[in-house]
Amino acid sequence: QVQLVESGGGLVQPGGSLRLSCAASGRILSLNDMGWYRQAPGKERELVAAAPSGGNTHYADSVKGRFTISRDNAMNTAYLQMNSLKPDDTAVYYCYAEGVYKRGWGQSPFTSWGQGTQVTVSS
Repeated sequence: QVQLVESGGGLVQPGGSLRLSCAASGRILSLNDMGWYRQAPGKERELVAAAPSGGNTHYADSVKGRFTISRDNAMNTAYLQMNSLKPDDTAVYYCYAEGVYKRGWGQSPFTSWGQGTQVTVSS
């Protein structure tokens, strides 16, 4: 199996910045996509940003121009730089990863999720 460990959430004032990290570990053969979803109280989970391998990054309209997703493929880690944060960005952020891992003598696709990290934007 593949495990994801998130870090970097916290409390920040409006206009501030935070950087989330998501590190994947396990018998990973390839990481095809990494990104973040978020879920605010009473709202559905929404895709915030995605960074597929070899493809264009994707952002929710609400975060374009403020958030930047990047990957360190050598470290199997993704980062979400969040600038100009707004109270509406308050949510639990969950990273995810999709790819292929070594399973026994073969391989198998996987989708894994991080434990979630709270981001609170408030004065």
